Amino acid sequence: MSPYLQILYGALVLVSFWSVLRSMIFNLHMFQLNGYRASTHFGWMAKNARHYLMELIVFVLSFAGFCPTEPLMGFSAAALLAAVTGLIFSNRSRTAKKPLVYTARVKRMIVTFLVLCAAALAGSFVLLAGAHKHFAFMVIGLFDALVPFTVLIANLINQPMEKCVNARYTRQAKNLLKASPDLKIVGITGSYGKTGVKFYLYTILRAWTDTLVTPASFNTPMGIVKTVRGGLRSYHKVFLCEMGAKWVGDIKELCDIVHPTCGIITALGDQHLESFGSVENIIKTKYELADSLPENAPLYVNWDNDRIRANPPKHSYIKYGTREDCDWRAFDIVPGPTGTAFKVKAPNGTVTQFDTKLLGGHIVINITGAIACAAGLGMPVEAMRLYVRRIEAVPHRMQLVDKGTCTIIDDAFNSNPAGCKAALDTLSGMDGCRILITPGMVELGEKEFELNFEFGKQAAEACDRIVLIGAKQTEPIRKGVNEAGFPEDKLWVEEDFSEAIKKVYALPTEKKKIILLENDLPDNY
Repeated sequence: MSPYLQILYGALVLVSFWSVLRSMIFNLHMFQLNGYRASTHFGWMAKNARHYLMELIVFVLSFAGFCPTEPLMGFSAAALLAAVTGLIFSNRSRTAKKPLVYTARVKRMIVTFLVLCAAALAGSFVLLAGAHKHFAFMVIGLFDALVPFTVLIANLINQPMEKCVNARYTRQAKNLLKASPDLKIVGITGSYGKTGVKFYLYTILRAWTDTLVTPASFNTPMGIVKTVRGGLRSYHKVFLCEMGAKWVGDIKELCDIVHPTCGIITALGDQHLESFGSVENIIKTKYELADSLPENAPLYVNWDNDRIRANPPKHSYIKYGTREDCDWRAFDIVPGPTGTAFKVKAPNGTVTQFDTKLLGGHIVINITGAIACAAGLGMPVEAMRLYVRRIEAVPHRMQLVDKGTCTIIDDAFNSNPAGCKAALDTLSGMDGCRILITPGMVELGEKEFELNFEFGKQAAEACDRIVLIGAKQTEPIRKGVNEAGFPEDKLWVEEDFSEAIKKVYALPTEKKKIILLENDLPDNY
């Protein structure tokens, strides 16, 4: 091999170290956001093939070793070096909204990945020292190009170990729960609203009895296991366990771990329709909680939800909401500039006045569900009034933020059709220049265009100004807005949130701005 090619090879190895590291972190991050599911991640890769254009170029140029002449190979090797350098900066430079979390699982995957990386480098050195020196370039280039798949291979290699680790931790959590036979375990699930109900119930209960709660959105098997292993103590009387799902069987898996003695189902909607595949699968999965409860265990359901009413669970249930036929009924709901007043009628006919700092009729329904469950656990309803007043907004879920010249309604955590409509209803009832900032809704499968189109029509009725984030993603919203006759000069499309909020802050208006932030897509969108 000529000195020129040797220099190119050394430079390629050095650049590849940086390229492989960045690509590994990027692909691990996306894999984590896709729930560590290979099938989901492959689907994401297919939808986002543009992210991997440089990998394709590197893959093609990796076969420089097959060039018949050394000058031609030198040109190809130089092109490969340039492509690998470009790969470092290709689509990986933006700041992550939620960076890669270096969990124990991720660290183990990194170790396995680095072992594979070392094996590839060693293979390249062997070729360099042997009769096929030119193919040393190919090994380095192919490894650079195939990092997205090598991450998945590392995960596959680690699967047996991950299963053993998870099984051991799960056994420990189950044993801790068995050691607390009097613990009342409340399983909380639903297409949306479950995190809010969980925190509202926790705020009401925690001053009355010792209560353990899954933090934030810890609603997966390992999130729940971690909560039990790290937080359950002998003095706890109640465990509030949020249960999330994207696939049929997910709720049953969680119930098999914690064995709930009480349940709350907040809603049946189109959330995660893309992974569930059908509305029937959503209903079946959410009702896995009802199927797992003991025969006489209380099950609270949001009776305002159309889909629950149309598909009631087979297990006996207690209805909460605003309808006349609810067992626990909220009524006389009076929204104000700093909160909402409402009354709740209990099954025995007793009426109690409540006040909350939160806004929105759907928030009142969720609080009513929490009140019903707390009463079922033995807490006097009258004693709940103080704690309902103390309920704070769950971060990024209809959270009211006063900025002086404007008020922000932060509903950016996640979006679903019912939640978007409820947020727009809240916005439309407020006095000021009503502005919506949104990238739209995702994970709605075949209904995604239709539901975003309807969201656009609803937004046109509720808003004075609309700013959409991402032209491609928000196309159906824009069409819905236009069909509703919304003025073109009051609708804008920006490419990211920072540009959108700058646009809104700069808008001239005599009224106070009321800004609704509806959804904030994760980094894999």
